[in-house]
Amino acid sequence: MDARQLRILRELRELGSVSAVAEALLVTPSAISQQLRLLQRSIPVPLTERSGRRVVLTEAGQALADAAIEVETALARARHAVTDYVEQPDGVVSVAAFHSGAATFFPLLLRGLAGPGSPRLALADEDVAQNLFPRLTRGYDLVLAHRLDHAPAWPRTVTATTLLREPLDIAVPVGHPLAARPRLSPQDVADHPWITVHDGFPLMATIEAIATAANRRLDIVHRVNEFSVVAELVAAGGGLALMPRWTGRPHPAVVLKPLSGVHTHRHIDVLHRPERTARRAVRTVLAELHRGAAVIQSQDLGPRSGTGDRGEPEKPPGSNG
Repeated sequence: MDARQLRILRELRELGSVSAVAEALLVTPSAISQQLRLLQRSIPVPLTERSGRRVVLTEAGQALADAAIEVETALARARHAVTDYVEQPDGVVSVAAFHSGAATFFPLLLRGLAGPGSPRLALADEDVAQNLFPRLTRGYDLVLAHRLDHAPAWPRTVTATTLLREPLDIAVPVGHPLAARPRLSPQDVADHPWITVHDGFPLMATIEAIATAANRRLDIVHRVNEFSVVAELVAAGGGLALMPRWTGRPHPAVVLKPLSGVHTHRHIDVLHRPERTARRAVRTVLAELHRGAAVIQSQDLGPRSGTGDRGEPEKPPGSNG
């Protein structure tokens, strides 16, 4: 048993097929299969089994894949021990984020880590479906991801901490009849046209919850993931939309209204493989993300509107309200 074989086992558990592991590790499928056979020789119980045409992990294989995480973490700490010892904090740290998270947190990182000796940032936007965020941790040190309150937790293959629990409000055009109301219900919004994200992205579950609460199907007329584009469509009368309260830019012709009767919060989490924080530079960037989140949360005064008005303040993120 060696570290490479454990790495292959861990990747097989996450990616689901020998061919996908081979592609990720830049080797041939036969090389992956050979390493799995060599690993199996040192283990007294089966690690893999056939499921149709695929090779999947047995319970013993799952347990060893969990142990592989600890092994990689220990090896990463060993590799970075000298760097940490001499206190070199200015290494390159790669950070990926979904669009609205990037627009909010990337400027905070650039300003907060601009001094000499700070980590050098490599920033990238990644607009992916919710279940694909954990896979991004293979290529990035830190990944900003979002999920709804009631969504399943992130898999054990990554470490996840919550930066914000952000309210989601209903965006309506200034001058719209609903804009005068302090709070909206699913019944209030169900008969209007809607702009929402593509299937598979986190906000769709809340859209479905609104339809269920109103006991009718919503008329989804536009599918747009980028909130700045959504705001323009709402302003132009294209429909209502769910918008994040803090990480969406205010639009002068759009009003945000809180929604009652449906859980309308999302978690903004930072994901990383456990071994990544063995580097001091990564820990520095992670701490800066948490400082930025505290600043954003402290400025919450309720839903924003394009007219400068503020709606009713809600309980801060992390509360049960």
